[in-house]
Amino acid sequence: MSEYEALAASYDRFTNDVPYEEVADYLELLFRTHGARVQTVLDLACGTGTLAGILAERGYQVTGTDRSVDMLTVAFAKTAEMKNRPFFVHQSMQKLKLPTQVDAVICTLDSLNYLTDPEDCRKTISRVYDALVPGGVFVFDVNTPEKLMSLDGQVFLDEDEDQYCIWRASFEDNICYYGMDLFQRRGKLWQRSFEEHAEYAYTLEELKQYLLSAGFGEIHVYADRALTAPREGEQRVYFFARKEKQFNE
Repeated sequence: MSEYEALAASYDRFTNDVPYEEVADYLELLFRTHGARVQTVLDLACGTGTLAGILAERGYQVTGTDRSVDMLTVAFAKTAEMKNRPFFVHQSMQKLKLPTQVDAVICTLDSLNYLTDPEDCRKTISRVYDALVPGGVFVFDVNTPEKLMSLDGQVFLDEDEDQYCIWRASFEDNICYYGMDLFQRRGKLWQRSFEEHAEYAYTLEELKQYLLSAGFGEIHVYADRALTAPREGEQRVYFFARKEKQFNE
């Protein structure tokens, strides 16, 4: 089964500990810290649209893209009653193409790690550059190689009254694989599904090089939701990159 086909309906339950409001606060802190004037935002790999909805509630004009139709279906329903609702588009990261450029592109919850071919990651960053206005900014986070390697052999469990998920991790050839057994209550019976997810362990230097090659100039790397440099063994880092204005633009 493809990624998120079965998990989409249960995704929000299993990620209810993700501090989306705090992530939105941090994104806005980065915008302010670097003097970025942001009104239009692309939420790349937006998933079920929680963060997109929060940013829309804060007054931004938000577009969300994701390759999973199932996740987008949840996102569309979740934001249907909003006055300033996000606009959702079915699109993979490496094929990103927008009709108009935006002030900021965000990509959170280690979505770039899901690009397990480094060439796809390079293409995605290049397309993000094209999607930004001159002076626009790209903010994203990734799981570090240290975190992904530490998951090798680990087994995790998430459950509530109607959902039960066991996932097992293994690390091989720079990729962390997650095998997920999902059990969902269907009346008196339980339906079992299996999905496999994979994340590539990009180094900070690799990502910096992709950004520079795409044309980004100002690049900063931060510890998880902080304005300080990553510490040794950091589990998640944030990148801030700006598309520098050109004289002929």
